[in-house]
Amino acid sequence: MKAAELRQKDVAGLQTEVKELQKAHFGLRMQKATQQLNNTATLRSTRRDIARAKTILAEKQAAK
Repeated sequence: MKAAELRQKDVAGLQTEVKELQKAHFGLRMQKATQQLNNTATLRSTRRDIARAKTILAEKQAAK
């Protein structure tokens, strides 16, 4: 997800986005553990999406 798309969301929307991304990342980790994951690059991209969303969330909360 692009940073510009995340900046358009409010704080509650960003919090739900972080939770959804964390659930998706957990699912990918479980697939990797059971050797069902073909594309391991998705782990990296979801981890970075989580970090991006958390950074923008922190910026918005600090701006309050």
